This record gives sequence, C-alpha cells and structure tokens, in this order.
Amino acid sequence: MTEAMPSPAPLFELSTGYWAFKTLATAYELHLFARLSGTPGMTFQEFAEYCDIDERPARMLLTGCASLGLLEKTGNLYHNSPLAEAYLVPGKPHHFGGLITMLDRRLYAAWGRLTEAVRANRPVTWDTDHDTSLFQSRNPDVVDTFWESMHTLSSFTGEALSAAVDLSGSRSLLDVGGGSGALAITLCRAFPDLQASVYDLPFVTGIAQHKVEAAGLTGRISTVGGDFFQDPALPEGHDVHTFSNVLHDWREDDAKLLLQKSFDALAPGGLLVIAGYFVNEEQTGPPLAALMGLAQLIETEGRAYTASEYSRWAAEAGFVGPHTVPVQSVGANAVLTARKP
Repeated sequence: MTEAMPSPAPLFELSTGYWAFKTLATAYELHLFARLSGTPGMTFQEFAEYCDIDERPARMLLTGCASLGLLEKTGNLYHNSPLAEAYLVPGKPHHFGGLITMLDRRLYAAWGRLTEAVRANRPVTWDTDHDTSLFQSRNPDVVDTFWESMHTLSSFTGEALSAAVDLSGSRSLLDVGGGSGALAITLCRAFPDLQASVYDLPFVTGIAQHKVEAAGLTGRISTVGGDFFQDPALPEGHDVHTFSNVLHDWREDDAKLLLQKSFDALAPGGLLVIAGYFVNEEQTGPPLAALMGLAQLIETEGRAYTASEYSRWAAEAGFVGPHTVPVQSVGANAVLTARKP
C-alpha cells in the first residue's frame, strides 16, 4: 500500500509568507489604519480617492487587509479591526508602526540576501570591516525606525518580565544596552520602589531621556552614556542588571565578557536578568526564536542561544542558581535569572 503523501499546503504557505507582510507594510505606509481610526469606515472608492490611486488596487489592498484580520467590513464600509486599532494607529500606547517600517525598509531586502549571509557568515546590512553596526548608526532613518520599533518590543518584554520576576525587594536596576528606556519605564511602573539607570551609547541615551521625560519618570530613571565593550567596567551601585534582547546580538566571547562585567559590577546578592528569544536545547525551535537567530546572522554577529548556554556562561562568570522561566511576549519567550553570591 502506497503511503499517502503529505499535503504541500504548508510549503505553499511558507513560500508566500512575504505576501502578507508586504500587504501590511503597504497599507501602513499609505496611512490606511490612521485614516480609518475613529471613523465608521470607508469604501474602496473613497480609499482610492484618499490615496489618489485607481480603484482596482484600492479594492485589492482593502480585501487583502480584511483577509488578514487587519480590517473588518460592515455593509460597503471597511474599518479597522480591534488588532489594527490597538497597534497600527500612530499615537496609541503600543504602536507597532516603527517596527513595521524598520522591517520593511531595512530587513525586508536584507532577507533576500540570506544565502549570502549563510555562505559568508557575516551581516549583509553593513560591512563589519568598515561600517558602524546597526546599534551605532546615527543615520536618521535608522534612529527614527529602529529605536522606535525596539521601544515597542521592549515595552512588551518589560510587561512579561515584571510578571515573571519579582523585583519588589530590589533597589536599583541597571538596564545594560537599555536603548530607548522602554524596559526601565515598564519595570519602574510595575515596581514603585525601584530606581533604574539606562546604560547605552550616548546618542541612544538621548533618545531614552526623551522617553523617560514623556513617561513622567525623570525622578526615578536616569541615563548613563557609555560603551559596554570599550568601558573598563559597567556602572556600579545596582542590585539588578537586565540584558533584554542584547546578548544574542554578539558573539559568544562578547556575551561572556558582558556577563563577567555584570558580575564584577553588581552588588553582592545582586540579580542578573536575561530576557529574549531562547532556542530550545534540541536546536529545533521554537520557530520565532530560530528565525530570530537568522535575523541575527543578517544584521549582527550573534545568534539565538539556549538557556543552558546562558546558564553556563553566567556560572563561569561567578553567578549561582540560574533559573529559566518561559514567558509569552512579542519581545521574548524566556527570562533567565541568576544571583551574585
């Protein structure tokens, strides 16, 4: 008896996955969700007039967005779905626009060079011998899109972390590579007695300072400009160090160096917290963590690491009691903690 062949449908879905993303990115670029926010909706003819495009592509784009759950339709009017209204309208608390723009403008084309990155074992978005990395770039397009997108993701990571790790007894937190300050802002809101410092490159801490001011937390969150590789040591005086989606951007030896610097600077009894996407010990998934690893290949010198790798490196630095907690967040799938004796 001939064994039944598996359906090719999963392959077809994989092969056409970029169709859905470009539908989302194009609709966002055309300000569709912002235009529909707070309105009863619009017909495809009205959308065509709004964008100054023909009715044919207007009809197709609205149909595509509706099929993806981004729009709903009542009578002849298309309007935002709850998902789009919550995350795709500029000005909303968890606006995803920066992330979508960054992925579309910077990484969409770069993923087309994945084979090149695999063969060369190096990023394809910048020249490691001559250019600055993504994190050091002062290009306005990068600053406006990358750091805004990271602010959104880090906010969700902070919410997941605050539920997974009790920081109520902690006094002062240093967010290493803290970017725009989203993690520090979220954790300080969750733990009213916590003070925090955002440690990152000086031009990045300028971004963080604006975010902290907008959040009304200038009295509890400070910024410290520096370079965690070039500086001889991390800032001292903290009993919690957080590394949120930071270590996976760097090579193993670099990650180990940062953990050693963390151990040396933390107060006795201090807590190390590593949050991000961890691949499983079998190196078979989960899919988002595994694909995040390939994103690191395209954009950085790191990869997606396992909990046991982080635990081993932490132990080598002197930390004890490593413990990993799974979380569900768009910014992380696990949080690892360990203590300085």
